[in-house]
Amino acid sequence: MTQTAFLDSPHGAASIQSGTVAGERFLVLDSWRGICALLVALFHFPTASTISQSAFVGSSYLFVDFFFVLSGFVIASSYGWRLNQPREVARFAVVRFGRIYPLHFLMLAAFAGFELLRLMLPQVHGAGAAPFTGGFSLQSLLANLLLLQGVGFEDQLTWNAPSWSISAEFFAYLLFAGVVFTAGARAWVWFVAAAITAPLFLLGFSTHHMDVSFDFGFIRCLYGFSLGALLAWFQHDSIAGARQALARTGPLLSWTLAEIVMAAVIVLFVALAGDNDAGIAAPLVFALALFLFAHEGGWISVFLRTPLILTLGALSYSIYMVHIFVQARMINVASLVERKLGLGLVGDIVLRGEPATGFGAGWAGDVAILVMLLVTIGVSWITWRCVEMPAMAWFRRLSKRI
Repeated sequence: MTQTAFLDSPHGAASIQSGTVAGERFLVLDSWRGICALLVALFHFPTASTISQSAFVGSSYLFVDFFFVLSGFVIASSYGWRLNQPREVARFAVVRFGRIYPLHFLMLAAFAGFELLRLMLPQVHGAGAAPFTGGFSLQSLLANLLLLQGVGFEDQLTWNAPSWSISAEFFAYLLFAGVVFTAGARAWVWFVAAAITAPLFLLGFSTHHMDVSFDFGFIRCLYGFSLGALLAWFQHDSIAGARQALARTGPLLSWTLAEIVMAAVIVLFVALAGDNDAGIAAPLVFALALFLFAHEGGWISVFLRTPLILTLGALSYSIYMVHIFVQARMINVASLVERKLGLGLVGDIVLRGEPATGFGAGWAGDVAILVMLLVTIGVSWITWRCVEMPAMAWFRRLSKRI
C-alpha cells in the first residue's frame, strides 16, 4: 500500500512523491484488516454462547464494508496516477485478478470436493439438502467460477458464501480502472456520484438494510470503495506529511485518545446499527477510522504494529476465504463425534432469531469459538504461504510481460 501521486493531481506529482517514502505500507490498516476478518468469521460461526449472541458480533457483517473502504483507499493510492495507458490498465487487471482468484478457485474446489464426498458416502450426507442442489448447484458453481456471484446473477448466497464480496470488488476494480483511464484527473467526480447515489439506492430498495450481498452487493461495494478512493484522492498529501512528523515525535497522547474514542465509536455503532437503516452509514464511519489510523499516531497504532497483529493482517484474505469451510467441517466432525460418543456438542440453536445448527451455550460454545479461530488462522497461514504468495508473484511476472 503505497502513497503515490495521482494522474494530473492539482498538487503536482513531484510534490506528492516528495512527501512519501517509496514502498511505505499502512501497517496499522493491514492489522485492522486482519481483525475485521476475524470478526466476520465470528459473525458466521453458529453457537449459543454469549459471544455469538452479542449485539456486536451479531452485526459484525458490517466489517465487510471496512474491506471495501480500505480497498478503494489502497487501489487509488497505488494506481490513481498510473492507469493512463491501455497496457497499464491490462497490467492492473491481471495483478488484481491474480490477487483474488487463485484462493477463490481453491476454496471452490474444496467445497465441490466435499459435495462429491457427500454424494459418495451416505454417512457424511447429513440431513440437509441433496449434494449439488440449492446454493451448491452446478449452475451456481459456474457463476462462482466466473466471479458473478456478487453482482446480481444469483438469488441466494452460494458455495463459499463470503466470496460474494470479492466478486463485487473485482468488478469495482475494473470500473475504477475504466473511470481513471477515461476521466483522468476528473475521475473523482464519478467517485462522488457513486458515494452519494449508492447509499440512497440502498435506503430505497434494500429490505435488509446494509446486509445485502448476492443482490445489491455490487452497489454496497461501490459505496465503500468510492469513499476510500476519494479519501486517497484528496488526503494522501496530508496523511503523508503527518505520518512523517509523527514518526519523528513518536506516539502522542492526543492521537491515542482519538484512537480510543474511534475504537469505541466503531464498537457502539456496529452493535447499535447492524439491524436497522443506520447501518448504511457504516462506510462513512470506517472511512473516518481509516483516515485516523492511517496516521499511526497513537499507542493503539503501536500495538497494531506488533508482529502478531501484523501477521493477522497478512493472513486476512485467507481468513476471510477459508473460515466458512473450516466452520462447516467443524460442525460435521462434531456431529460425527456426537453420534459416536453422545457428548451433545452440536444441535439446533436459535441464532439472532433464526433457527440454526451449531455449538451449544456455555463452555462448549466458547471452546468451539477458540478452536475455530485457531484452526482458521492455521489453515490461513498455509493458504497464504502456498497459494496467495506464489500466485501473486506469478501474476506480477505475467503482468510485466504485457
